[in-house]
Amino acid sequence: MALGNNAPSAGPFCLASYYSLDEIGQVINSRSPQSPSRWKCIEIYYSDTKGGNIEQLASLGGLANSEDLNCHFVICNGRGGDDGQVQASEKWQKQWSIVPSRTWYGNEQTIRICVVAGGKNPHPTDCQMKRVEQLVEQLSRKFEVKSENVYYPNNWQ
Repeated sequence: MALGNNAPSAGPFCLASYYSLDEIGQVINSRSPQSPSRWKCIEIYYSDTKGGNIEQLASLGGLANSEDLNCHFVICNGRGGDDGQVQASEKWQKQWSIVPSRTWYGNEQTIRICVVAGGKNPHPTDCQMKRVEQLVEQLSRKFEVKSENVYYPNNWQ
């Protein structure tokens, strides 16, 4: 009854491993200058893979290298990177827009965050959810992104 209709998460949450991850503030810094008016939207989506990191997702996507990965951040799930690890892509480092494709039609002011999770009913880990929350909060504050311009997958909890 205490959980309502929500089952417990897939496993125990380890606070020690959570605190060993890089601070979000460090991750959102980039080599290129950042303008407060550069970004206006944030979109979170699933990788549709059971595991991976930036390099592995690029390889699975048939890309020549990880610089071509079409997202700004990847949130790992423990299979390819530490659970909750936030990796900034080369597009973020250079402050480049994501290239529209057959599966995404966003605009040049959208920050895309890929959460590594797959299957018909993808379930991010507790750590991934906490890290996405922190990342979105800091990006929203830094770039003045309004909450109504933050988009989550339909089954995000």
